[in-house]
Amino acid sequence: MTLTEEIAIADAQGKRVGWRGWAALVALMLPVLLVSVDNTVLSFALPDIALQLQPSSAEQLWIIDAYPLVLAGLLVTMGTLGDRYGRRRLLLIGGVGFAAVSVLAAFAPTAGWLIAARAGMGVFGAMLMPSTLSLLRSIFTDRDQRRLAIAVWASMFSAGAALGPIVGGLLLEHFAWGSVFLLSVPVLLPLLVFAPILVPESRDPKPGRIDPVSILLSMLTMVPIVYAIKEFAVHGLGVLPVVLVVVGLAFGVVFVRRQLSSAAPMLDMRLFRQGTFSGALLVNLLSVIALVGFLYFVAQHLQLIVGLPPMQAGLALVPGMVAMIVAGLLVVPISRRVAPRIVVPVALLFSVTAYLLVPAAVGGGALAMLVGAFILLGVGIGAAETVSNDLVLASAPPAKAGAASAVSETAYEVGAVLGTAVLGGILAAAYRSGLVLPDGLPAHAADAARETLAGAVAVSSQLPAEVAAELRTAAAHAFDAGVGTTAVIGAVLVAIAAVIAATTLGGTRSTRAEH
Repeated sequence: MTLTEEIAIADAQGKRVGWRGWAALVALMLPVLLVSVDNTVLSFALPDIALQLQPSSAEQLWIIDAYPLVLAGLLVTMGTLGDRYGRRRLLLIGGVGFAAVSVLAAFAPTAGWLIAARAGMGVFGAMLMPSTLSLLRSIFTDRDQRRLAIAVWASMFSAGAALGPIVGGLLLEHFAWGSVFLLSVPVLLPLLVFAPILVPESRDPKPGRIDPVSILLSMLTMVPIVYAIKEFAVHGLGVLPVVLVVVGLAFGVVFVRRQLSSAAPMLDMRLFRQGTFSGALLVNLLSVIALVGFLYFVAQHLQLIVGLPPMQAGLALVPGMVAMIVAGLLVVPISRRVAPRIVVPVALLFSVTAYLLVPAAVGGGALAMLVGAFILLGVGIGAAETVSNDLVLASAPPAKAGAASAVSETAYEVGAVLGTAVLGGILAAAYRSGLVLPDGLPAHAADAARETLAGAVAVSSQLPAEVAAELRTAAAHAFDAGVGTTAVIGAVLVAIAAVIAATTLGGTRSTRAEH
């Protein structure tokens, strides 16, 4: 039986769920809410972390990227283990571990400690995210109900991102930055109570054997490549990034060959032969790069240049997050009637426009224009992510939902790494090259100012008023000039995603006819 026939039979046999299925959806949204809140809160907490722990520019990027780097390396493994041993079981283990390590992150005394804790969160986060999406595939077997459930799932990411700046801003104004990591405890406790009651266990009825070699190969493929991207973004092209990419690709080739030759592969490579599956993954990847990269530089601009406290900076972005939620829900009825190859590119045009507005918004100090740009970005990303995630799940048979979800989440997390590593790295390089330091600046102050914008703001408080004002002005000018360059690159990436969607996502309107 072909892969397409397996999926068609599964969808044809799909039954509509009652209240218990929707109650299970509510429970599964808790870890989704947690992860999205954590990502946004960290972006807004980063200035405080930079001021308190005084990380270098590389450490600052690692604080953000250690979590998605580890996550990216383990997602496929954890998705496959969930298919075999139980997706709900893996979800609960991940919930307990994530909460425990988050407490360690909250009380990190150094940047190195915090980076290590973030890596530990990545291990348990890899158990959480594929489990939520794959459990939706097993609970909602009716295609129309599943599409709505995925819209809710995607919207919860947006809701968490909207709540993150508000809750995080409130915490940062009254407590130390470590309080943002303690949010995981009250969010995960209800999951650990209600998931065993409401969420049915599911697994692959005919799992293959555990293949330690494939597990190792998947990690040896992802980690070097993602690390190479980070090294290139921070230090530029050198021997190390090239070697890491070559090593990662070499292990990737061995991994693919092993899966193709195995009777029970860890990852069914037939999925990638479907243009819809591969195209939807690329749309997810590029969309997340755009979203995370935008949040990375806007959070710093609002707090360190405009001078907004964390709470007000968070509130300034809430309209865009709300637009993301609304767009994700409204696209559901539209996608029943309009082909994905039309819906997704049209949605992404909003995001392209958003990025093109950024240079004028930051250059002219127009806060309203920056808020408007994020609203447009939210509309595009919200609609595109809902449709593409539905296509990823619909392209895989239910028994392989964990592995398919893991691949989708891998694209998401690699996109998060690229958003900060590539766009953040380009911004950091542009900032350093464009920074013109005032005369008479002490050597230690000059070094701190060249590292990061936060370093320039922090050291300015130790200088005479006139020199401090000149330094802040120079740093703000260099940073916003870098933002303009980064925004153009972001617009190009989203435009590429729109082209990919138009050429790979198919033109069939009927949900049944797709298979």
